[in-house]
Amino acid sequence: MLKRLKPFFGPALALALLAAAGWALSAQLAGHSLQEILDTLASETQHDLLLAFGLTAVNFAVLAGYDILALHYIGHPLAHVRAAFASFAGNAFSNTIGLSTLAGSSVRYRLYTSWGLSPAEIAKIVVFTTLTLWLGLFSIGGIIFTVQPLPLPDWVSLPFHTTRPLGFLLLLPPFVYLLAASRKEPTWRIGKFELLLPEFKSALLQVTVASLDWALAAAVFYALLPPWVSPNFPLVLGAFLLGQIAGLISQVPGGLGVFESCLIFLLTPRIPAPTLFATLVTYRLVYYAAPLAVAGALLGIRETIAAKNTLKGILAFLGDWLPVVAPRALAVTTFLAGAILLFSGATPSVSSRLNWLENFLPLGVLEASHFMGSLAGLGLLILARGLHKRLDAAYYVTAMVLFMGIIASLLKGLDYEEAFFLTVLLLALLPCHKFFYRRASLLSEGFTLGWITAIVLALGCSMLLGVMAYGDDALDRSLWWVFTFEDEASRFMRATVGILVGVVFVAALRLMRSARPRYVPASEGDMQTVRAVVAKSPNTFAHLAMLRDKSFLVSQDGTGFLMYAVAGRSWVCMGDPVGPAAAREELAWRFREMVDLYAGWTAFYQAGKENLPLYLDLGLAIVKIGEEARVNLQEFSLAGQARKGLRYTRNMIEKEGCVFELAPASAVPGLMPELRAVSDAWLASKNAREKKFSLGFFHVEYLKGCAIALVRREGRIVAFANLWECDGREELSVDLMRYAPEAPTSVMEYLYIMLMLWGREQGYQWFNLGMAPFSGLERHFLAPTWTRLGGMLYSYGGTLYNFQGLRRFKDKFDPIWESKYLACPGGTVPPRVLANIATLVSGGVRGVMVK
Repeated sequence: MLKRLKPFFGPALALALLAAAGWALSAQLAGHSLQEILDTLASETQHDLLLAFGLTAVNFAVLAGYDILALHYIGHPLAHVRAAFASFAGNAFSNTIGLSTLAGSSVRYRLYTSWGLSPAEIAKIVVFTTLTLWLGLFSIGGIIFTVQPLPLPDWVSLPFHTTRPLGFLLLLPPFVYLLAASRKEPTWRIGKFELLLPEFKSALLQVTVASLDWALAAAVFYALLPPWVSPNFPLVLGAFLLGQIAGLISQVPGGLGVFESCLIFLLTPRIPAPTLFATLVTYRLVYYAAPLAVAGALLGIRETIAAKNTLKGILAFLGDWLPVVAPRALAVTTFLAGAILLFSGATPSVSSRLNWLENFLPLGVLEASHFMGSLAGLGLLILARGLHKRLDAAYYVTAMVLFMGIIASLLKGLDYEEAFFLTVLLLALLPCHKFFYRRASLLSEGFTLGWITAIVLALGCSMLLGVMAYGDDALDRSLWWVFTFEDEASRFMRATVGILVGVVFVAALRLMRSARPRYVPASEGDMQTVRAVVAKSPNTFAHLAMLRDKSFLVSQDGTGFLMYAVAGRSWVCMGDPVGPAAAREELAWRFREMVDLYAGWTAFYQAGKENLPLYLDLGLAIVKIGEEARVNLQEFSLAGQARKGLRYTRNMIEKEGCVFELAPASAVPGLMPELRAVSDAWLASKNAREKKFSLGFFHVEYLKGCAIALVRREGRIVAFANLWECDGREELSVDLMRYAPEAPTSVMEYLYIMLMLWGREQGYQWFNLGMAPFSGLERHFLAPTWTRLGGMLYSYGGTLYNFQGLRRFKDKFDPIWESKYLACPGGTVPPRVLANIATLVSGGVRGVMVK
């Protein structure tokens, strides 16, 4: 229990001492009026104040010696001007705020760290200056209390009646300190603490400088006493020091109250209490408040100068984030402005303002303003969505509607509050044109369920407010054609009908809007560039571009491209951009910017690990979607116990009379009828339809550009696969694999075996077996949600697709598995992007539902 309460003992004691000091002050000043104190304050002469300020300046100059000696003590040279500034600022704060080890030390830490001192060195400075402060206080206090002792108040119960015994006690620590320094002891141990003592000369300077500091501080107070008091300076100095000791021990900020009550107890009736209290107030202003104000101003100026680079960084940071934050903030405030206009139109105006307008404003103008204000409110609700989508048309229309709303607010009831809000919003919107750059139509962008709900709620609340405000009059149809200044219910009815008509009109326009074109066929010039890049690419997936079912984005220098398709809001790039690193980076950013123009979702499907840092720079999230299998052909063979199964497959297929053949691209046109027959038979047997996007399909022009691997039996083609070959023989792969119903079992495995053996003979490095979806996804409970769901689908989704069977088939060839990723916006977007990719691969939503 005591341990729990221990941290509160210090603050509680300080509060108790502060309360006691306040009570003591009030008791001493009880017989005097406030006017007496004010008169004494006013009697301070200019000469006294100038002398006090001068002594304060000298005192703070002497205080600089604390830090100069401390820097010498730690062996870190620093310009005396800097040491003096650190001393002045630190002491100004610690004197006024108190808690010198916290306030003054924090200031010193900030300054000294900026000048290259380490935290350990600064800690030594703080300890040295604090020790110097107390050494000076004990030294001069001990001398004064011994030579010129003060009588103690009668209520103090001590075995002595003057401060002389206290003086001897105070002189003991400085004496021991100087004695230890003179004996050149390296360290001074006090319990668990060790203090590295300075040289005797430095120690003597410590005591001297600190004693002079305390004498000058007392001299400032002495200079402010009225001349007619004629006090004895040693007496005042003794009382001053005793009050400072009490204030420092109390840890009350600045010794406030404790210091004053001690001096009043010790110096009255020699000095009248009102005079003494007024002098103490002036002393606080001269010695505490004035230096604090100067130190604060100097620190502020210094920090402003030192923070120029920081300010530049802040401005650069705002410049980076403002394009992201500003459109959303403006969208929210625009929606709020629309709601304010609707609510204002649904509630009665202030009668005094309406009466004032009636004196000079025609009724028709008032009616039109009310009606237009409500329509402007509806318009702002709808336009907020366009601002959120960063549409340039929404920017211009919102500015016009806001201006119309400002005029309407003033003319319909002198509602200057909402006019002011709309004006501030308009002024905030006008400089932000560059953030609204998308060229899409206002009506071409759909409203999400959240936006529709928010708009309906705002309209509903507006109508409910009107019904509550006007009661039965709001539903009285006889008031429809009533036009008077006082009849606001009829204006509400007409505005409500206008709003509903506006909603129906906008909905009708959206229903009749034309669809935005999604697919732009590649030009012949682009196709020539794409063919050249594909021929040089070390990655076989680039051959998917030859299907011509995707759009292309070609790099400026013609050395790279990316292929993409659009489904829903998803703009999906198939694989990574193709080309050198510089071209890939350029294409990725251009693709991101293009998608952003249409407020779509940028996605890179089956992305490799090499480009993941680029996609993170684009602001995309990374989701693992499977693993790709690649066989090292230079190490592939059928020898050994591990290849027993592959040898058996090859021997079995060849015993059934099958032979492997490779037809060059030039021979493919003559084979096309047989290939078509095999492909159609395969689709019919599988009850399947052609896939697209990430998979090849039977396309005559596409197949004519590839070599074809064939399996013949008795001269007839029973299986085939088109080859993807890379320049430099880096990688080999196949795309379209089809076999006839009468083909032997495991004919596809046989095709793979023979192609790998052929590829090794031709000097190819790798054979790409393609991706195993959802393979290698982590199912740990701390893994991302979508990763865990994918792992579950891989393990338990056999009824949908044989994910594990596909992995086991590819494992027969002992491949190296490399992770493949989907890069797209995070949150709930990845599953929706994957659903859109499924429609692209399957050729539409119907293809997702059937094979």
